[in-house]
Amino acid sequence: MSTTFLTHNKVELALHTLRAADGPNLLLLHGLGEASPDAVPRFAQCWPGAVHALDFTGHGASGLPIGGGYTAEMLLADADMAVRELGHVTVVGRGLGAYIGLLIGGARATAVRGVVLADGPGMSGGPTSPTSQPVVTADAVDSTPDPYAILELGRDLRPPDYATTFVRLANEGSGLDEPITVTAKFRPRWLRAVVDEPGVREMSSLTDALARYA
Repeated sequence: MSTTFLTHNKVELALHTLRAADGPNLLLLHGLGEASPDAVPRFAQCWPGAVHALDFTGHGASGLPIGGGYTAEMLLADADMAVRELGHVTVVGRGLGAYIGLLIGGARATAVRGVVLADGPGMSGGPTSPTSQPVVTADAVDSTPDPYAILELGRDLRPPDYATTFVRLANEGSGLDEPITVTAKFRPRWLRAVVDEPGVREMSSLTDALARYA
C-alpha cells in the first residue's frame, strides 16, 4: 500500500493506493469512525483496475481540524479532492461513506462512473428537517478518529429531498442508465427516498453490484 497526501482546508488527506494497476479506478469511502482498509477487500478482488481508499478528515491517517466543524459537505469536498487526483472513478461507500458517495456521484457525475451504497457505521445520520440541537463539546485529541467527527457527523441533517437531488444530478450527467446501486439492508428515510428514484438499482451482493460498473 502506498499513500498520497492531499491538502484540503489546511488538513492533510490520506489517499491510499491499495493496489496499483492499469484500468478503471475504484475509490473506497469508509464509515463513520472507521479508516481505510490496509488491503483490497474481498468484494473488490475482481476489480479490473487500481483500488484506492480515502481517509476522511478526522479519520485514519488524515489530519483533523481544531474544535470540530464537521459536515457531510466537508467530507464531500474531501472526496472531490480524491476524484480530482484520480480522474474517473467508481465509488463504493460504507455507511457515512455511502452518503458521501451519493453526494459525489451527483456533484461530479461526469467523473464518477457508478456508486455503490453499502451498509456501515453512520448510515442514518441525524434529523431529516431543520431542528435545534444542543451544543456538545469533546475533549481535544491529537489522534483519529476525532470525537467531534463522531458527534457531529452522527447527527448531520439529511433531508430526503436533498439526497434525491444528487440522484437526479447523477442521472443527468453520468451517461449510465443506473448510476446508483444500493446493497444496504438498513434503510434510513433518506435512503428509502433514494431507492424510489429512477436510475437506482437494488442488489443483495456487493461483489455483483461492483461488477456492473467494471
